[in-house]
Amino acid sequence: MYLTQGLHRALQQLPDEVASIFLGRRRTFSELGSRVSRLAGGLHRLGVKPGDRVGMLSLNSDRYLEYHLAVYWAGGVAVPVNTGWSAAEIAHALNDCETRLLMLDDRFLDLVEDLKQRSKLLKTLIYAGEGAAPSDMLSFEGLIADNAPVPDACRSGSDLAGVYYTAGTTGFPKGVMISHQSLYLNAMICLAEGAVPMRCIGLHAVPMFQLAAGGQMNAMLAGGSTQVIIPRFAPLAVFDAIAAEGVTQASLLPSMIQMLLDHPQLERFQLNSLKNILYGSSPISEALIERAARTFPSVGFTQWYGMTELSPIATVLPASYHTGKGRKDGGHRSAGRASVCTEVRIVDALGKEVPRGTVGEVAVRGPGVMLGYWNKPAETAAAVRHEWMHTGDGGRMDDEGLVYIVDRIKDMIVTGGENVYSVEVEHAVLEHPAVAKCAVIGIPDEQWGERVHAAIVLKSGAKATAAEVIEHCKTRIAGYKCPRNVSFLEALPLSDAGQVLKHLLRESFAQVRNRKVG
Repeated sequence: MYLTQGLHRALQQLPDEVASIFLGRRRTFSELGSRVSRLAGGLHRLGVKPGDRVGMLSLNSDRYLEYHLAVYWAGGVAVPVNTGWSAAEIAHALNDCETRLLMLDDRFLDLVEDLKQRSKLLKTLIYAGEGAAPSDMLSFEGLIADNAPVPDACRSGSDLAGVYYTAGTTGFPKGVMISHQSLYLNAMICLAEGAVPMRCIGLHAVPMFQLAAGGQMNAMLAGGSTQVIIPRFAPLAVFDAIAAEGVTQASLLPSMIQMLLDHPQLERFQLNSLKNILYGSSPISEALIERAARTFPSVGFTQWYGMTELSPIATVLPASYHTGKGRKDGGHRSAGRASVCTEVRIVDALGKEVPRGTVGEVAVRGPGVMLGYWNKPAETAAAVRHEWMHTGDGGRMDDEGLVYIVDRIKDMIVTGGENVYSVEVEHAVLEHPAVAKCAVIGIPDEQWGERVHAAIVLKSGAKATAAEVIEHCKTRIAGYKCPRNVSFLEALPLSDAGQVLKHLLRESFAQVRNRKVG
């Protein structure tokens, strides 16, 4: 299994169909294949050998798709770089996996000198923007124009395909090594589960350095689909792309879905072409998914749960669970069942499976499990034990195999000897009509060990007091689970994946008293 298979199939069967659309620029599969094979030739001329790492620091574009395919075609290893990182974090990742060649667009030109100073290994910079290449950089388009096509290296199976660096919420990020087989099977899972339909018109709004976007990219390529790409997420850009290009499939983070629903111009766009929304990467509240289903009644919502270390999908909750009997039975509150080719268990601290309904750690086994962390054997051994990836997520499984994520293990709150799962409290808080966003953390308490604290962002123009929120929660969950304190914030700190950075909330709690706290 190799990641250029989908392109070869499309070149044979769909050469004149549109492969990518970016800011009105259309390229057919035939054009894509020619550009990829020539760019791979340019990489060979620059000395890229099988297994060499090639980085990309760029906003979304059609060149990001071409970058991935050309690196695979040349036999290299893709290293997509987080666009939200500082120069120090970028240099750490590049140095860590010995990346000597980096492509970047206009948005990041001002980091070049800093990166050169911080990364002594970085030797070659390639300009992948829309203008003329700076004098000290090679040109992405020039490499395509000036080089002949080369044969596909066809690296496959357990060969390393990409090094994907984690967000680094607790220190410097780790490089997750993913094989060709893992990424290709993840694409097959998306197609088999209906999460990404064959021959769809799919929208890239999630940053393409994320494996969540990479999974959709690979699935659409394998399915002969058209990839509509916008530089970065913005509600109006999403609306425009759906309306102009007839987008049928979109992969979105829960935070993105909320921003779309909150946008005042939503109703003026014709979005009837949209049929499927795939969401994941962070928890979604029941209130938000209900609102999304009402706003887009003809759209099927599919949830995936996983992590970078799983390539990334572990479980899938199909659209049927968001409506009808599945919803009535409460299945829509789950993260779904183990995807095809994947096993999921809930285990105790010793790795032994716990009884159904008991909370433990989610462990996953299957072809999607990473090869390991780059140059971190101890961390790899701690995470992958006897072929099972221990996710660090707390969850339970019901008798039908549905997995319910209750919390990150490290985020569980122990108050007065009772375990409180922040996700359950967050769902209760989010049912308050004035609340837009919420994050629940445990804060030190001399009497109880920890007490439950809710950080809340109110809806625009809405009002609520801490006492009102707490009383609201008491009608939905046990008293010991309810927040003891509430802080009202302008925004929650988020990662680029839309996940709340709870460690920053804990670190900033000393300043919470200076905000509006109840």
